[in-house]
Amino acid sequence: MDDRRIIELFNLRDEEAISSVSAKYGAYLFTVARNILRDDEDAKECVNDALRAAWNAIPPAEPGYLRAFLGKIARNIALKRYETLTAQKRGGGATDAAVDELSECIPGGEDPADETVRSEMIREIEKCLKTVPERDKTAFLLRYWFAYTTAEIAERIGASENYVRTVLSRTRKKIRKYLERRNAIEK
Repeated sequence: MDDRRIIELFNLRDEEAISSVSAKYGAYLFTVARNILRDDEDAKECVNDALRAAWNAIPPAEPGYLRAFLGKIARNIALKRYETLTAQKRGGGATDAAVDELSECIPGGEDPADETVRSEMIREIEKCLKTVPERDKTAFLLRYWFAYTTAEIAERIGASENYVRTVLSRTRKKIRKYLERRNAIEK
């Protein structure tokens, strides 16, 4: 079923929308949540929560790109759950490492929790990523959007782990310089 039809079903409050989304995007949403949480049961719960959140959001939301809309919901739910879980038991996993690495891109002073600042930074990072070679951009997105480990990224893009770590480091530095030049953030 195509995305426009699924959105129509949401707008009509037809429960077939949930089963259609689950069939079409369930595995994708599970992967997003699983890569962050590293636990199948928690990831399944996040997918269910994401489906419920989509049901509550559409309408009034009219997503232009349903896959990305759902992915963002699942990612945010998984990150909140991860934050809750790690607050309860300090474990320091792969997601902590990815967040720590990405903070290198954000020079001092800005509060990334501030929605306005975050939205502006995301727009500027997207602009910068358009200047990065496709393979490097893929590695960056796999790491910082999907929370893949460097070993998983290396396997997916057919490179060594060392190559992936180097590309990620260079891309973070490039983004930081880009943001500083664009005065998108304080130096």
